[in-house]
Amino acid sequence: MTASLFRRRALAAFCLGVAPLAAAAADSEDGNEEIEQRLNPMVITATLAPRTADESLASVTVIDEADLRRQDPTDITDLLRAQPGVDVSSNGAFGKNTSVYLRGTGNNATVMMIDGIRLRSATTGAPAWQFLDPRMFQRVEIVRGPRGSLYGADAVGGVVQLFTPEGEGEPTPRIALGGGSFDTRRGSASLSGREGGTRYHVAASRLDTDGYEIVDGEGEKGYDNTSGFVRLSHALDGGAELGVLVLRARGNTEFVGGDTDYVQQVAGGYVALPLSEAWTSRLTLSEARDESDNHDDFGNSVIDTLTHTVRWENTVTLGSHELVAGAEASRDEVDGTVDYEEDRRDNGAVFAQALMDFSPFSVQAGLRHDDNEAFGEELTGQLALGYALDDHHSLRASYGTAFRAPTFNELYYRSAFFNGNPDLEAEESQGLEVGIRGQFDRVFWDLALFRNDVDNLIVNVDTDGDGFVDSTENVERARIRGVELGTGAEFDDWTLRAALTYTDPENRETGKRLVRRASRSLRFDADRELGDWTLGGSLVAQDHRYNDAANETRLSGFGTVDLRAGWRFAPLWSARLTLENVLDQDVVTARTFGGRDFEDAGRAAFLSVSFGEG
Repeated sequence: MTASLFRRRALAAFCLGVAPLAAAAADSEDGNEEIEQRLNPMVITATLAPRTADESLASVTVIDEADLRRQDPTDITDLLRAQPGVDVSSNGAFGKNTSVYLRGTGNNATVMMIDGIRLRSATTGAPAWQFLDPRMFQRVEIVRGPRGSLYGADAVGGVVQLFTPEGEGEPTPRIALGGGSFDTRRGSASLSGREGGTRYHVAASRLDTDGYEIVDGEGEKGYDNTSGFVRLSHALDGGAELGVLVLRARGNTEFVGGDTDYVQQVAGGYVALPLSEAWTSRLTLSEARDESDNHDDFGNSVIDTLTHTVRWENTVTLGSHELVAGAEASRDEVDGTVDYEEDRRDNGAVFAQALMDFSPFSVQAGLRHDDNEAFGEELTGQLALGYALDDHHSLRASYGTAFRAPTFNELYYRSAFFNGNPDLEAEESQGLEVGIRGQFDRVFWDLALFRNDVDNLIVNVDTDGDGFVDSTENVERARIRGVELGTGAEFDDWTLRAALTYTDPENRETGKRLVRRASRSLRFDADRELGDWTLGGSLVAQDHRYNDAANETRLSGFGTVDLRAGWRFAPLWSARLTLENVLDQDVVTARTFGGRDFEDAGRAAFLSVSFGEG
């Protein structure tokens, strides 16, 4: 797809999506509170405190439970792809290696949280997005821009947080069974509710597929995933609360040349205490596991990473102002058959944030100090200013710093072909953003311009000149700038969302675009309620990207259309049909070292039947 053709198609599609939003704006006074809350939802991730989207002074996107139910994705990244500022590349569908780029930063420069617990591999620094079942989650918050002052290492591009259901009301069971293309079989069951001060949610799911040829001529590559989740909380007299949660996913994924048995797990417990009417203190203990048993052409290997974290967080309310302060200690550990020069590292941090309301002005200021035994000390900060122009429009501007920690692979990995560099420094970034948001009863729109400069960029290098990467260095700089426009509306049983993103992720040393990032993307989602039926679809279009740092291997752009339909055919019973990539377009976002394409699944259909509310 040429750049000019992409621009014409994207502009036409975006205009078609925005036209009804503009029409709905004129009818905004007839809206209701429920619709307004969906269009201007509460966000936790941006500030660690509940704020509506327009009060957060950040670029945020919320994917709520209704979106998850309607779209019924197989992969969590199907929801993320082409959202404002979000790009995704993968080595194929169904559990294959996947990278999420937030505002053009790397996959290991985006923090992924599950209910406040960070999940990633300490050896690669990146989360395994592909192993998370969307049916385990109720809500997704995407916060774009540096958040080092709140989350520490790697929050350069932003934070994606997945929230699980807490349980409310009478005991509510839900069961779903389905299947579809590539001999895919899916099933899930859950039970949630509340009894007195105790809330609970228990869930399990299973997905099994024979897969397809991710690389031409290599045969079908299957995938299976079994996930389980338990969450319990109890409110005590006096306002204290105790809670625990465990989420575990395990299975097997096949790839070209081998397969991997994997485990992804987060577990944690917390106690929240109201020390006074204005002061609440919360202590959380958690662990996160990323485990893999790999079988490939080079032999067998086991790599297990474990992170333990203790976090103490305090929130103090002072009239219309709020102060959040605390401390955090974590330990990363690596075990397995790979011999690392160091197999653990500790990190200690203190942080504070002030949220001040001087209506119509608002100010947010944050500061965090990290001390890591592997790469030293880092100080990060954030300052955001907001101004309400009137009841519907608000301006914001922010400046923030962040850093990406060198991974265990980059620091300590040793083999006959590659040696890490223990002298690496952390990548450091400075981000600037200005934005304006329009918020009405039935319509919102948000426009943001941003720039992020990254120093000490960690890159793979060829130290002996034989043409093969064999180590890492801090040598390069990157500049990422761009524009994001997101909008949405709800009216006359229609739910509409649209996003348009332009990103320029440039390596300043070479002038080339960073690897596997598209520069332009469009997403448009439309759904309509028709009595017992729901009908909808999604359009995603992206321009070309490059598979190599020299920008010599170009991967073509693409445009895909997904369709979906739901039918409530009896009380508590429903059926859902999804048709993915109905035009059967070629989607390639990564290529093998041998120059062959990792292909997406192409046209696919899935049907499910469910019992229960929701």
